[in-house]
Amino acid sequence: MMMEKVLVAKNINKYFMEPARFQVLKDISFDVNKGEFLSIVGKSGCGKSTLLYLLSTMDTDYEGKIEMKGTLLTGKTQNELAAFRNKNLGFVFQFHYLLPEFTALQNVMLPGLRLGEYSAKEVEERAYEKLSLLDMQDFALKKSSKLSGGQQQRVAIARALINDPAIIMGDEPTGNLDNTNSGIVFDIFKDLAASMGQTIIAVTHDADFAKRSDRIIEMSDGKIVSGV
Repeated sequence: MMMEKVLVAKNINKYFMEPARFQVLKDISFDVNKGEFLSIVGKSGCGKSTLLYLLSTMDTDYEGKIEMKGTLLTGKTQNELAAFRNKNLGFVFQFHYLLPEFTALQNVMLPGLRLGEYSAKEVEERAYEKLSLLDMQDFALKKSSKLSGGQQQRVAIARALINDPAIIMGDEPTGNLDNTNSGIVFDIFKDLAASMGQTIIAVTHDADFAKRSDRIIEMSDGKIVSGV
């Protein structure tokens, strides 16, 4: 059976210009299939977070090509990329970035309201669905500042899922959690990939997290050294 490629990165090179010209990514090429749970690992400074930033379309200053869902993203305008990102990408960071005075439900609804494809009522129903998926429905009306760290990260994952993205990108998604909550977040990601075909790309320093994912891409000195 042909696997559906959801992301193709081809010959990616990236330079930093300050304080002197320095090549941070060196001829990076790899594909990611739909429903794959991929971890990107490597020592600090190896270029993995820079790569994720490029894949997320936030940084467009690179050489090479990035395609997502069959759409060439390289060369698109910032407005085109913002629209694509809001519909097709969900983000989970080391810190949850929830609005503290908003409820869990309101935080999850925000990207859905911004997308504008559903009525406010429909977005609310979808947000409850995503919270239920993460066993957080009972906390929907609680202010996010009153939730524990692990609960806040689960709300952040629900928020990432609200627009049914092609890919969830995680930047150290367990980096701020204890072992128990790290395990819970990993199990959520694993289940999303296995049962819902959700594609996940996570940059991580967490060796246990990485080794339990479907595939590990290891980076060193701006290059991929294994996992392609």
